[in-house]
Amino acid sequence: MEKMWAGRFSKALDKKADDFNSSISVDKRMYRQDITGSMAHAAMLGKQGIISESESGRIIAALSEILSDIEEGRLEIDPEAEDIHMFVESVLTSRLGDLGKKLHTARSRNDQVAVDIRLYLRDEAKEIIMLIKKLISAVVVQAEQNKDAIMPGYTHLQRAQPITFAHQILAYGMMFARDITRIQDAVKRMNYSPLGSCALAGTTYNTDREFEAEKLGFDGITQNSIDGVSDRDFCLELASAFSIVMMHLSRFSEEIILWSSWEFKFIELDDSFTTGSSIMPQKKNSDMAELVRGKTGRVYGNLIALLTMLKGLPLAYNKDMQEDKEAIFDSVDTVKACLGIFAPMIETMHTLPDNMYAAAGRGFINATDIADYLAKKGMPFRTAYKIVGEIVAECINKNTVLDKLPLNEYKKHSDLFEEDLYEEISLKNCVEKRISAGGTGTASVTKQIEYLKKTIG
Repeated sequence: MEKMWAGRFSKALDKKADDFNSSISVDKRMYRQDITGSMAHAAMLGKQGIISESESGRIIAALSEILSDIEEGRLEIDPEAEDIHMFVESVLTSRLGDLGKKLHTARSRNDQVAVDIRLYLRDEAKEIIMLIKKLISAVVVQAEQNKDAIMPGYTHLQRAQPITFAHQILAYGMMFARDITRIQDAVKRMNYSPLGSCALAGTTYNTDREFEAEKLGFDGITQNSIDGVSDRDFCLELASAFSIVMMHLSRFSEEIILWSSWEFKFIELDDSFTTGSSIMPQKKNSDMAELVRGKTGRVYGNLIALLTMLKGLPLAYNKDMQEDKEAIFDSVDTVKACLGIFAPMIETMHTLPDNMYAAAGRGFINATDIADYLAKKGMPFRTAYKIVGEIVAECINKNTVLDKLPLNEYKKHSDLFEEDLYEEISLKNCVEKRISAGGTGTASVTKQIEYLKKTIG
């Protein structure tokens, strides 16, 4: 296939250099967006009288046929083509002759690729948001089923205070809800059309960039043509948002891995989302969660690759920027794959509330409630804090727990202790008494569930 830019050159491109230069294997996935952008451009050319309305219509019809042929398998994308833009234009020219060559009037590959990648990422962002919503929905279902499942909450991976499993898992729901808004915000800033910026300086033709932008669903146009072709901030912003999604998935994965171990045994993953060992027949491994945790690193790496690729580039377009697609596309694919496996894994996960409650009964996680008990009776909290620390140390020496320590032992530390103490420090009451907004009490958890339901519509 002859290069579109071959007129300037007396020698053909070396085969190794051609392969090295080619991006068709990566950017062919943007064929739909490339053709859609070209149809909008052809419509604008006809509207503005740059080509005739008849010519515009014929080009748009031919592009529509090319799109149908690709999607229905009648036309294969040529792996020898330099990129998807040149492939589409070459096919168009082969079908329309010289008329096909008119499509590229008042356009460069620089603004063409810039609009294609925006359109593509906008579509993919919508899909990722839908996948996040499915995961939040699975989290909500688990939370509704486990409002009364008391477990130890942890800080520093040490048992800290009693909470419910619903409260714990809803924390991830809130993280994923923020991920949605983060992606939406990035898309808002991305949703401006660079089409018409041309190579970097604009064009001498009387184009209508706003018309093209409106046809393609953009909110407006980029205001500087150099910025329009050389901006990849949106790739960075989405790559960052995707990295944060993966960070949340990785933290969640770590908890799932811990919870499903025999040391915790708070949950059991469904057989359909676990694997076994090649040598140890008793094993049931949380490999899906481990893979998500592992794949987080490659999404982080893609963000760093994009940042590094852009950091030293002078304006405007440089070939380095061809590297943007492989990185951001891999992040898109990885996030989609991880979200796609995560939602059903959470949905089919079995909780073991009895094991959670047994763990909550150890570790003195109701100690803060004893301090609060004394503070509510007038003792300064810091004084109460010190006394309870002494009581905990005493329990450890006597190999007992706070619930089992006799009242007379408590009274040695303060006369404020009464029989009602034991009701105050029961795990169920410790949870229910936390009435502050966002806390682990049932009323608060119910509000959190309703908030997430509204978030996902």
